[in-house]
Amino acid sequence: MKGFLEDANYSIGLLDEGATLADVIDNCIYEHTHTGKKAFYVGDLGKLVRNNIQWQNVMAPIKPFYPVKCNSTPGVLEILGTLGVGFACSSKSEMALVQDLGISPENIIYTNPCKQASQIKYAAKAGINIMTCDNDIELKKISRNHPNAKLLLHIATEDITAGEEVNMKFGTTLKNCRHLMECAKELGVQIVGVKFHVSGSCKDLQTYIHAISDARCVFDMAEEFGFKMNMLDIGGGFTGSEPQLEEVNHVIRPLLDVYFPKESGVNVIAEPGCYYVSSAFTLAVNIIAKKTVEYDKLLPSGVEQTRNDDEPVFTYYINDGVYGSFASKLSEKLNTIPEVHKKYKEDEPLFASSLWGPSCDELDQIVENCLLPELSVGDWLIFDNMGSGTLGEQSTFNNYQRPLIYYMMSFSDWDDKGKQNT
Repeated sequence: MKGFLEDANYSIGLLDEGATLADVIDNCIYEHTHTGKKAFYVGDLGKLVRNNIQWQNVMAPIKPFYPVKCNSTPGVLEILGTLGVGFACSSKSEMALVQDLGISPENIIYTNPCKQASQIKYAAKAGINIMTCDNDIELKKISRNHPNAKLLLHIATEDITAGEEVNMKFGTTLKNCRHLMECAKELGVQIVGVKFHVSGSCKDLQTYIHAISDARCVFDMAEEFGFKMNMLDIGGGFTGSEPQLEEVNHVIRPLLDVYFPKESGVNVIAEPGCYYVSSAFTLAVNIIAKKTVEYDKLLPSGVEQTRNDDEPVFTYYINDGVYGSFASKLSEKLNTIPEVHKKYKEDEPLFASSLWGPSCDELDQIVENCLLPELSVGDWLIFDNMGSGTLGEQSTFNNYQRPLIYYMMSFSDWDDKGKQNT
């Protein structure tokens, strides 16, 4: 590490040539081993710079609007703001965070589908006019509290290959769009565009084709009512891998060129969140307790037992859990596997293990079953791809305190950041 760039709230460590993320983690673990063994993050902000270059190479001229709720840490927001990325905010506090960076209101959209009246008023006062809407009750609420609002109608999309029913879904139907336009006309509210969202778990990219076609229908419908439409928001769902980005671009580009060509004056935007930050953050946790359990109690239901009864089975408790950095585990599968930090021999035996958070709550299970060498209290585990969904606004549940964050960036990424800003 070499020097820090001092800021009122955080600092970025610039790496010497040849230094790596693993070196930073090693140094931090050495420090924490002697000062308290707290969980911590290492955020590679250079990854954001590289991801933005990749976006510009593949997806331009589609402008990214980063969803702040995905990861609202100051380093992330300031770097993305410097890169010229817009921001999609879902609350007053998120809008305030972005405004504090000096981001202009034109580069902020208010995307919460269920807005509080007080927060709509805040957006109006701040000059944040673009917001989404998918029902007439929300439309009337906006008309009362923000007379200058410019609405994107949020239309529903269907993943025709989805195997599971979506429990909660936002977005209106094409049929209801006409009703919403009639209401907007009566209320004097401007409708300026369309938004849709395709989930990152969607396996059929044809969903984008259906959604863009539906959006074109809404644009045509808007002409009948005299609305001047100039924005299409294709949402998020971008995983962060270049192949997936290129696959999406390959599917949507021909249709955008036909339905929303450059000469139409329609600005196409997107909301890549996980794409930017998921792979940029690594979490290090410490084992605080350990016990041996019966193997048949560790196995998931329906899984056949295939081990010898003599082999030990371990349960480990770590100093972070689902009421902290692993909150997304309550609603989805963990998108990372634990790596053991300490060195161990390749032929060292591996044992069935489970990982739990520190709360002693039955929901605080992080990994149900994995193979690990035998570990001890005080050993460290590393989780990659932890930058999305767990670093939003500070949680007050169970007195949770967010782990420390160490930001780092290579000199070459820092230079690239400056070039993109010029």
